[in-house]
Amino acid sequence: MSPVSASSRLNKNLHQHYRSLPQGDVAQVTYVWIDGSGETLRCKTRTLECEPQGIEDLPEWNFDGSSTYQADTSNSDMHLVPVRMFRDPFALDPNKLVLCEVLKFNRQPAETNLRVRCRKVMEDVQDLKVWFGMEQEYTLLGVDGHPFDWPQNGFPGRQGPYYCGVGADRAYGRDIVECHYKACLYAGIKVVGTNAEVMPSQWEFQVGPGEGLDVADQLWMARFLLHRVCEDFGVVASLDPKPITGDWNGAGCHTNVSTEASRAEGGLQYMEEAIEKLKERHAQHIRVYDPRGGQDNLRRLTGLQETSSIHSFTAGVADRGASVRIPRQVGLQGWGYFEDRRPAANCDPYAVTEVIVRTCFLGCPGGGDSPETKSSSIRTHRSKSTI
Repeated sequence: MSPVSASSRLNKNLHQHYRSLPQGDVAQVTYVWIDGSGETLRCKTRTLECEPQGIEDLPEWNFDGSSTYQADTSNSDMHLVPVRMFRDPFALDPNKLVLCEVLKFNRQPAETNLRVRCRKVMEDVQDLKVWFGMEQEYTLLGVDGHPFDWPQNGFPGRQGPYYCGVGADRAYGRDIVECHYKACLYAGIKVVGTNAEVMPSQWEFQVGPGEGLDVADQLWMARFLLHRVCEDFGVVASLDPKPITGDWNGAGCHTNVSTEASRAEGGLQYMEEAIEKLKERHAQHIRVYDPRGGQDNLRRLTGLQETSSIHSFTAGVADRGASVRIPRQVGLQGWGYFEDRRPAANCDPYAVTEVIVRTCFLGCPGGGDSPETKSSSIRTHRSKSTI
C-alpha cells in the first residue's frame, strides 16, 4: 500500500465535532485561484457577516504574490476578483467556495490569468452557441510519488483489465473517486460521469457540456475539489500527462466541441470544416495544450497508448489514435460533436477552449498577442514522478 500523509490519519471524529459546531449567521468563504505555475491552485478563507447570494456580495481580496510565483517581494500584493461562486461540500451551507481571477497591482491580468482572454473570445461567438465538454484524466499517487496501491517494489499486471474495471484487483481508489463525484454535485458543478481509466490508479471525470468559459470555470473548481478530497484521504491527484514511463497510458483532457449548426441535421460538414482548420494550425495548438508549450505532451503524444503523434495531425471516426476523433454514433447520424484528444491533463481549459474557438470560428484573430505565446511563457514549479 502506498504511504498516505500524516494529516489524513488525524482523528476525524474529533474533527467532525468542531465542524458541526453552530456558526451563527456568518459564512466562511474560501477564495480559490491559479498560481504562477498555471496549473496549481491556491486558496484561503475569510468570514463574511452573512451568506453571500451572488458574486456581487463577495468583496475583492488580496494575497502575497511573491509566495505564489506571481510577484516580487518588493511589490507583492495581488488582487483576487471573485468570478464564480459554488457551494462548499466540506464546510457545507451557508459556506461557499469562490473562483477568482488574479490581477496585478496595475489591475492588469496576471500572466496565468487566461480567463480574461477566454471571456472576450467567447463573447465574440455567442451566436454560434459553441459548447464544450472536457474529460479530465488524473492519476492517484501516494505521498511518495508512487502510484496508489501499486506494488511498492514493482508493477501491477499489464494494462487490459483496469479500464472501467470492477474489483479490488482492478479498481484502485474508488472511494476517492466517488467522494469527489458527490462533492462536485453538491458544489453545483456539472459533472456528467466518471470511470476508471486504462492505467491502474488512473481515473477520469467529465464536465459539461456548456459554453467555453462556463465549462472552464467548472473544471478548475472540480480540480480544486479533487485535490481537496485527496488531501482528506492522504493521497495525491497528479495531472502529469505521463506520470509513469514505459508501456502505460498517459493522462489527457480530451475536449469535445460542437456548435448549434453541428448539432443539427447535416452538421457533420461543419465539423469537417473545423477539423480541417485544426489541421492547418496543429503546431500552434500543441504549444497551447500543456503549460510548457508542448514539452509535457512530447512525453505523452507518442503515437502509442491510444495517442496520436505530436508531430502530425490525424482525424478519423472512432479512432482513439487520432488527433481528433469523431465518435461512431456522430459519424452514423451525421451530426453532433468532435473530440480533440491532444490537450494534456494539466492543460489550462481557458487556453484550450479559446484557441479552438479562434482557429475554428474566428479565423485566428489576435495578432502577436496569441494564446500560444502566453501559454508557453508560464513559469513552472512542479516535480514529475516516475518509477
